[in-house]
Amino acid sequence: MTRGRANLLLLAAGAIWGLGFVAQSSAMTGVEPFMFIGIRFLLAALTVTPLAVREARRATGKLEPKDYYGFLFIGALLFTGAALQQVGLQTTSVTNSGFLTGLYVVMVPFLGVVLFWQWPHLIVWPCALTALTGIYLLSGGKVEGLSTGDWLTIACAAFWALQIIYINRLAIKSGRPIMLSLVQFLVCAALGLIISGGIEHSNVASILSVAPLIIFAGIFSSGIAFTLQAVGQRFTTSAQAAIMLSSEALFAAIFGALLLGETISFRGAIGCALIFAAMIAVELIPTLLNRSDDNRASVLP
Repeated sequence: MTRGRANLLLLAAGAIWGLGFVAQSSAMTGVEPFMFIGIRFLLAALTVTPLAVREARRATGKLEPKDYYGFLFIGALLFTGAALQQVGLQTTSVTNSGFLTGLYVVMVPFLGVVLFWQWPHLIVWPCALTALTGIYLLSGGKVEGLSTGDWLTIACAAFWALQIIYINRLAIKSGRPIMLSLVQFLVCAALGLIISGGIEHSNVASILSVAPLIIFAGIFSSGIAFTLQAVGQRFTTSAQAAIMLSSEALFAAIFGALLLGETISFRGAIGCALIFAAMIAVELIPTLLNRSDDNRASVLP
């Protein structure tokens, strides 16, 4: 798969997350956070199980225990990020949550350097800041005094960033992105249901009242979108992946306007343009620079 096609998969994942963000926050009216996470990722696991079985049958080699340990670790990162975001939504606004979650765009290249001394292409830094500025403007251009939910969401962004980084490091080596998705979904489902059983008091009637929202979040926002992420990240860098995935905020605004009749302010429109520009730049500029270097090398004696 070319890097361009991989980035298109990541863009599709961002679009699905953008459509599902309202469903995720709205579901909190009928179900508690950890029960939502447990059911959501159980549905996601059921969605990708047939694909994981097909992938295993076509695989040329078997996975080693260290591969599964890596998958379990990524699942723990995903669960922690999802839990922090879901609990944070109880005490922060959707606007703040959308912006603060987007901090992973900057955290990914920063943590890549800190943890692994992995320096991204220079264009990634201005593109990451441009995308973050766009998310800020799209969210309304203001963040009120930080609440407990805001700080939980900032921590969530850090775990999203780590999940993106480790998918790049582990999924590429294993060559089994769908099995990675299945394992991380099972980890999230198990932990969510276990914790919910210990501290929450959800009832069947309230869960059924928001069942369509949970189903959408489970099948599409989790099962399909996270699998697209795992597949796409095998063929691009984690920093570029973070920028493409930041399109979630852009698509959330677009779908809100198309489906809910919401309006995008002038400031929000500028934010959309900045996110779009960052995604285009991070894809095209490295390609154009490499092409220029190749042309220069071809004319040298």
